[in-house]
Amino acid sequence: MIHRRALLTASLAGLTLVTTGTVLAEKQAAKQPSGTVIIDETQFAFIVGGSFGKGQLKFRGKTHDFKINGISAGVNIGASKISAVGEIYDLKSLSDFPGTYVQFAGGITLAGGVGGTVLKNQNGVIMRLQSTSQGLQFNLSSSGVTVKLD
Repeated sequence: MIHRRALLTASLAGLTLVTTGTVLAEKQAAKQPSGTVIIDETQFAFIVGGSFGKGQLKFRGKTHDFKINGISAGVNIGASKISAVGEIYDLKSLSDFPGTYVQFAGGITLAGGVGGTVLKNQNGVIMRLQSTSQGLQFNLSSSGVTVKLD
């Protein structure tokens, strides 16, 4: 009985997170993007996961290189290589772009998988990403990534 209750609680929490992310993504779709990003990232995990990669931000007609790394805690197993493209919202100054972007996610990535996510940093900058991945990774965790301009 306790196992069923825990499973139901976890399922409801996951549904809430997915619904919240969908509503936020729909609100951002109605805004004009401040810029765009391209990201290549490698993720690896066994219980605690990590990631590293690089990207490019196009903002006000200029291209800015950046590095990305992160950690996730929760149920994580596997490895994958991710390529993402997306829009940036609420970026008023280049100095607001670096920082820690957070997300809450629960999903599975299979070979050639496609996904999407919405991340937000402490300055209110939002990244809405669409990604493709290669590899196999199961992830039911909270995670965040740190972005630093080169």
